[in-house]
Amino acid sequence: MKTISVLGSTGSIGTQTLEVVRAMKEEIQIYALTANTQLSLLEKQIREFKPKLAVLMDENAAKELRARVRDLPVQVLAGMEGMIAAAVYESVDMVVTAVSGSIGLRPTLAALEVGKNIALANKETLVAAGELVTNLAVQKGCSIIPVDSEHSAIFQCLEANSAKAGAGSRGSGFKIILTASGGPFLGWKKEQLASVTPAMALKHPNWTMGAKITIDSATMMNKGLEVIEAHFLFQVDYDQIEVLIHPQSIVHSMVEFCDGSIIAQLGMPDMRLPIQYALSYPERWNVCFNKLSLAGKTLNFEQPDWEAFPALKLAYQCGKRGGTLPAVMNAANEICVHAFLHSRIKYHEIFEITERACRDHKPVKADNLQTVLEADAWAREYAQRIISGKK
Repeated sequence: MKTISVLGSTGSIGTQTLEVVRAMKEEIQIYALTANTQLSLLEKQIREFKPKLAVLMDENAAKELRARVRDLPVQVLAGMEGMIAAAVYESVDMVVTAVSGSIGLRPTLAALEVGKNIALANKETLVAAGELVTNLAVQKGCSIIPVDSEHSAIFQCLEANSAKAGAGSRGSGFKIILTASGGPFLGWKKEQLASVTPAMALKHPNWTMGAKITIDSATMMNKGLEVIEAHFLFQVDYDQIEVLIHPQSIVHSMVEFCDGSIIAQLGMPDMRLPIQYALSYPERWNVCFNKLSLAGKTLNFEQPDWEAFPALKLAYQCGKRGGTLPAVMNAANEICVHAFLHSRIKYHEIFEITERACRDHKPVKADNLQTVLEADAWAREYAQRIISGKK
């Protein structure tokens, strides 16, 4: 039986992870569950899955949770230290990082430091500190199994070709083709996007996801983050990563090999499949949540509109320049998405403010955690200052 900790158990990926665990109770045991603020849902999860440890980021919420679950043999901790404790416990085999944003960086590094394998659903960790994370994984002999549907697809394609996949592999003989749905504004021109509201941007045509990643999908920043993530996960140059729009979200990504052949991974747009594969790897479990039938389906592919969705181009530029620049882009974008969701800025200003932060930042080598965290903090303060000045 594999023992796991789920960081971010009340979010979209976290709750779907627990659906997989529910279906495979004989294979998976939960050690720890962590959440940000959803106290009641976390209590419900604790009562069902019986973890040894539960964590809420807010101390007052953790105090209330302790009172609610005092009839159960569960320890309740608070804050980042609690999340790190969930990630490093001796009996844990794998840590599922399902939290949103760069908050996942510290517990991921802590888990790798003590030799834990990672099921990575937190792309911001690799965007902010990809070299730091992947080098540590190699040094400690840990696996980073991607949970993002696109990166899981690439991982599976490489495995099918008997090529070495995962952190530390060297990708000189293949090209990655990342697919993107195009989000809710596929086919829209730059001028049309000026009137986009949060409600409009939250209506993704294919996927049900958390608010932050859904907005990132609408701006295509999410695909930009995935380009940087793929660079570090599979050790390929940015020129070896192509993005294609695929509105049906059936082909989750593809790998083109040196002989011109292309292997693709197909499935319904359902995150439970890549989650399950990450938990079961290197095996496959005989559980199917949402079976794909290709009869009657048409699959389309097209080039992205770089002018209407400039965040994708910005991500390539920041990734190629490297250093602390991707961390700055990621952090500034997080602040801007939050502001947009609360109607403090307009849709197009998400990109404009993020680009300004990247333009004004002086990148340095991102070779230690403190440097990355300082760049992250700088970008957040910079973006907040611009947003506050707009009042």
